[in-house]
Amino acid sequence: MSIRKNDIVKIISGEERGKTGKVLEVDAASGRVLVEGVNFIWKHLRRSQQHPHGARIQKEASIHVSNVKVECQSCNKLTRVISKKVEDGRARICKKCGQSVAPEV
Repeated sequence: MSIRKNDIVKIISGEERGKTGKVLEVDAASGRVLVEGVNFIWKHLRRSQQHPHGARIQKEASIHVSNVKVECQSCNKLTRVISKKVEDGRARICKKCGQSVAPEV
């Protein structure tokens, strides 16, 4: 999977199309990613000591990896990521501009 945690991605299809966010979590087995601030759902909680009357909380749900594309930080375009061998190992490279796609952590 070419998308990794902390990548900046843009939603390219679906109800949330056009929104941008940081990848919080990647599930390679199911092919889904959790993007910050995108695809909110309501989670209903039953009564407990923390929530004596129950609760409804809003949280992000995962989105399929085919619906997102990496946004290159150097050329600001949506791109695919390729892996290229460099002198100190491997690097993730933008397919359009050839610069590194490593996110600023």
